[in-house]
Amino acid sequence: MATNFDLTATWTYHNGTKHSLQSVRSSRHYLDWENQPLPFKIYSSLEAIPLPHDLPAASLPALTAISTLPATPHADCVPDVPTLAALLYLSAGIIRQRTYPGGAIYFRAAACTGALYHIDLYLVCGDLPGLAAGVYHFGPHDFALRCLRRGDYRAVLAHATAQEPAVMHAPAVLVCTSTYWRNAWKYQARTYRHCFWDAGTVLANCLAAAAAFDLPIRVVLGFVDDAVNRLLDLDANREVALALVPLGYTAESIPLQAPAVTPLDLPVAPLSKREVDYPAIRAMHAASCLPDEQAVATWRGAPPPAQPPAPTGQLFPLVALGETELPQTPLGTVIRRRGSTRVFSHDPLSFAQLSTLLTCATRGIPADFLVPTGVMWTDLYLIVNAVDGLPSGTYVFHREHNAVELLRAGQFRHEAGYLGLGQELPADASANLYCLTNLPPLLQRFGNRGYRAAQLEAAIIGGKCYLAAYAQRFGATGLTFFDDDVIDFFSPHAAGKSVMFLTAVGKPAKRQRPYS
Repeated sequence: MATNFDLTATWTYHNGTKHSLQSVRSSRHYLDWENQPLPFKIYSSLEAIPLPHDLPAASLPALTAISTLPATPHADCVPDVPTLAALLYLSAGIIRQRTYPGGAIYFRAAACTGALYHIDLYLVCGDLPGLAAGVYHFGPHDFALRCLRRGDYRAVLAHATAQEPAVMHAPAVLVCTSTYWRNAWKYQARTYRHCFWDAGTVLANCLAAAAAFDLPIRVVLGFVDDAVNRLLDLDANREVALALVPLGYTAESIPLQAPAVTPLDLPVAPLSKREVDYPAIRAMHAASCLPDEQAVATWRGAPPPAQPPAPTGQLFPLVALGETELPQTPLGTVIRRRGSTRVFSHDPLSFAQLSTLLTCATRGIPADFLVPTGVMWTDLYLIVNAVDGLPSGTYVFHREHNAVELLRAGQFRHEAGYLGLGQELPADASANLYCLTNLPPLLQRFGNRGYRAAQLEAAIIGGKCYLAAYAQRFGATGLTFFDDDVIDFFSPHAAGKSVMFLTAVGKPAKRQRPYS
């Protein structure tokens, strides 16, 4: 079995799951609709604990919530059940549904590849106002919690994270997991990328919601995988923990003794008639696991210093909207209205709108692999098709200069469509934002687990782009891509990098419903 620093595992997986024109054309995969998996994990023997529907309003303006970084807490901040319910709803809840003769489609708060919703949220907490200490699963289908274990098991997470400070002082911790088959039904082995893409969009919402409720929050990617999976009673061949999210703060550290973690073997509703295993997913996950606390302590910390090349092309300083021009739509309203745009018009965005989006999405992410908070490893490249005040062409974003650098002037709608798997959406969009990462130094520092970090950081940025677009009343959608062709297109500037995430933004061709 490959260890975390046997980097052949990452390159084998990453190169083996790249899309190319040839790989897409030669694929014989088809969607077996009769075998489509359930979009929910349903515990058939556990009693539901209904969450309140009268939720506190996330009234902070969405653009403020997206760009706000949590301050260092100095006083106890313990979330109550209504606040937790609101956070869960805004992160992974069902915001609306559409019925049709064969059933219903449930739309979630955060975007997900293929609308397959394979990300689940669990809660590990001490005694909270209105909720006893325990390990809980959040069921979006009936907006309820189910108790897997009673008692305070936070010490398990404290040990699993090598006593990460945010976990040590958290009254509650969310755990993001992915059930592979719920996504692999459509996307096969590429699903392991989607695990972090879709966890990232959920976490983008969660971070913004925490800001709206003034709740301390952090994303923790360094933990002993087996310990967390056992606590949640997961079959790690099918479902795995991806990230921990400590919420709130108590001055007193949590106790380091926990009840014994015994197997539960709780019955769960079958996802579909049969499941297909993709060994490449399991191999990549196993190769990026951390086996013990010492490995976690060694893993955690600052990434290698990014050394962006000095600009050589024309710089266009960002011109973000002024305070009086910024839309004040509350975060809760934006999330409830969010969708994935299906048709873009060719109407242009303004450079101020694009600048505001870039500014909000790149302020930083509070995470244990991005130290100090505000460090950013992802590079943003753009194809600009229609932005008033910015010539059409290709660009790279220089956060340190608060500007975009023109790499190549010209109209590249056709190329944008091709790079986005030959789809019309990126060709019609006003701009396409590509998250690229220089993987070799990141993997050298963090091992195979650095691949998880690279995918997750890019996806959180992409999720923030989604929210920043809808907060300004235009549209966005996430897309897949021809990996090497994207790098070739942006080279020589992007030579040696890898593409992680793609977000297309623009004016929807169909009129959006007005904000309430």
